[in-house]
Amino acid sequence: MEQRFTLITLGVRNLEISTRFFERLGWRRAVQQVEGISFFQCGCCALSLYPRSDLAKDAGIAPDGDGFGGFAVAYNTRSKGEVDDVLAEAKSAGGEIVKPAQEAFWGGYSGYFRDLDGHLWEVAWNPNFPLDENGFVRLPD
Repeated sequence: MEQRFTLITLGVRNLEISTRFFERLGWRRAVQQVEGISFFQCGCCALSLYPRSDLAKDAGIAPDGDGFGGFAVAYNTRSKGEVDDVLAEAKSAGGEIVKPAQEAFWGGYSGYFRDLDGHLWEVAWNPNFPLDENGFVRLPD
């Protein structure tokens, strides 16, 4: 697993209000034609805002309580097969597989693991968000 992350997803209680907050800070949305999620390019990585209950559901865990901290760090891969490899590496290193990799409703392939401190990581291959030679994701306008 390369030393990087590509996307931080924050689980939010109200997507519209949270999106407006970041826009008020001067942040410019990317991928504006997508509904139900907001994306912001942040240098070599990106931030996304996603309804908290939907994010928890996607990971297969309860939205409240100790099982979910309200966000997930995403590690995007260059290929679909690399998702399984990274999840295996995480498990081998002591991580807990929360959701095995599977076809995703948004057209990619992803799974989730918890690191040793309980932080949730999504490992994903997204054919619409290719990585450059440095492993940086560039979101379309």
